[in-house]
Amino acid sequence: MSENRKLVIVITRGLDDERSSVAWSIANGGIKSGLEVHVFLTSSAVDWVRKGAANNAHLNPEDPPMKEMIDYFMENGSAVYVCPPCAKVRGYSESDLLEGVTIIGSGAIHEQIKLGAATLTF
Repeated sequence: MSENRKLVIVITRGLDDERSSVAWSIANGGIKSGLEVHVFLTSSAVDWVRKGAANNAHLNPEDPPMKEMIDYFMENGSAVYVCPPCAKVRGYSESDLLEGVTIIGSGAIHEQIKLGAATLTF
């Protein structure tokens, strides 16, 4: 049996919901465990990758600040995808988002799932 080394995390919660902190923490834990992790942001979660939005957010005092968690994720080459309609309704284009974030449909994560990725949703 081959070992699955991929994880897709779908985050739906935004700047005011502690579940976002949990999601980014688990995503980074996956990286530290050697997994290839992909994050797909929908609904208000797309705000996490708007330039400057996470700079002062610290939802759970037991977790690092949100900016640190997102930076760690991005610096380790993990993929962050943003739902196109969710970005559009907020008036965001890729130029509004952190470097390396891609606005792309759910097909990007479906490909990972077809390759055997485990999935988590927050």
